[in-house]
Parts: sequence; C-alpha cells; structure tokens
Amino acid sequence: MKIGLFATFMSPQSTPEMLGDFARRAEDTGIESLWLGEHVVLFDQMEFPYPGSKDGKIPVPEGGGILDTVSTIGFLASCTSTLRFATGITLVPQRNPVYTAKEFSTLDWLTNGRVDLGVGVGWCKEEVINCGYSWEDRGARCDEFLEVIRRLWTDEIASFEGEHFSLTECRMDPKPIQKPHVPMIIGGHSKAGMRRAARFGSGWYGFGVDPALTSKMLSDLDEEFARQGRSRQGFEIIITPPYQVNQEMVEQYAELGVDRLVLHLGNQKPERITQRLSEVSSLVGVA
Repeated sequence: MKIGLFATFMSPQSTPEMLGDFARRAEDTGIESLWLGEHVVLFDQMEFPYPGSKDGKIPVPEGGGILDTVSTIGFLASCTSTLRFATGITLVPQRNPVYTAKEFSTLDWLTNGRVDLGVGVGWCKEEVINCGYSWEDRGARCDEFLEVIRRLWTDEIASFEGEHFSLTECRMDPKPIQKPHVPMIIGGHSKAGMRRAARFGSGWYGFGVDPALTSKMLSDLDEEFARQGRSRQGFEIIITPPYQVNQEMVEQYAELGVDRLVLHLGNQKPERITQRLSEVSSLVGVA
C-alpha cells in the first residue's frame, strides 16, 4: 500500500522555504504522494458548516489564507523528483473546464506524469456562487465539465455540446504525459459520487472514513460498477482516514483492498511537521 499525506497549505507559514524543505523531506521519508485541498475564498457565515472542524469553519491562521493548489503543486514538483501530487479535491463545478484541462495537462507535462486530478463537487454554497456558478445543478455540471476535460486531453480535435457547457472544435496541446490522460480520482460518499467514479474515475477517494465505513462505501461502489457494466480492475481506492492511524488500522485498510492511505499532515509548525513525518515514516514500511 502507498502512503501519502493530505495538507491544505496556508499563508503565512507556508513560505517557499518551508514548502520546499517539507517536500524534499517527505520524498526522502518514502511518502508516495502529497494531496492538496482547494478553496479559493472563505466566509465568516455559511449555510452549510465545514465538516472537518467542531465550529464549522475552516481553520485558517489569522490574516492568512489557503494557497492555490495548481501553483503550489508546480512549485513543490520543482523541488522533488519522484513525489506524486494530487488535489484532494479540485472543486470542478466552480471552475472553467477548459482552464482546468490546460492547467493539469501542463502540470503533467512539467512533472513528467506525477499528477492526479482529484474531483469533487464541493460543500460550500457561497463559494460556488461567488465563483459565478449556481449551486443546485453543480453535480450535473461537474459531469459535463469532466467530459469536456477528458475530450480536451484525449481528442486531437475536441468539441462538446451540453446543457451547461459548449465547446466548439478546438485543439489543446500539450497532451498529458500519462495515458490515456491524467488520472481522475473522484471523491464523494453519495450515490451520485459513486456513479461519477464508475463513469469517469481512475480511482475513488474517501475522506475521513474508518475501515468499517470504507467497507460499506466499497460495497456501494461495486454495485455501481456492476450497474455500469465496468470492471473495478485497475481502479484505485484512496482513503484519508481519521487523524490517528496505527499499524493495525493500516492492515485493516490493506485487507479491504485500499491502494493508498493519505494521512493528515495536520499542524504545519516546523516542530510538528518533524514529529508528523517521523510518525508517518513508521507506517511506510508497514504498508
């Protein structure tokens, strides 16, 4: 099993020096991949609370903010040679799909195929609206955008006509290094998320799920694969478990067929990063 780390890098502590040092140390530790969370704007008041904290708000340092994932991956990749990078996740239905296709194709080209596109529809209504899109139809829009992205990556001449997006005949180069394209890792625990994973995904990403819930989610995923007449062979299962993980839990995930465990980095103070890398390194050999 591969071991990765999930982080949402934030200013002011995520300086170029800190990020470069961290990426090199993570690579030297044997960590396989870094997964970066995406949010572009934050809100003091939200209709739906952030699911990852007790107060329902994204924990951001005072005066700080979340770094852009694409730019950060490009920087981190320049500091490393084997470490993979992924988004956990990219909020596809609030992004322009042509720009998203271009950004990740370029990242794949510049990193020599070390990038995965993690995909989700998002939970923050205010963020989707402030990016210029409607909230209620974000799932259907995500599906169309993924089809647009896939065609731009694979078709010599790409076009698309849908309810939410139109693409007249055009070319996009360079194509991704990875074939047939950059892996799309679909996140989400809903039935719609499972359908999307079976239709578009190279893998499925479950966030914050323990072994018991992982088992249930994989059963749901298998049912959807059967409905679509698709085999799960070669399809990756990626899980970010609850924060504290021990050897026994790693073995439980492995027995379920999990391919990657993406552990929380957590606090990004220098001394805490050193401690966390030490904790994770003890699990790299186990996996």
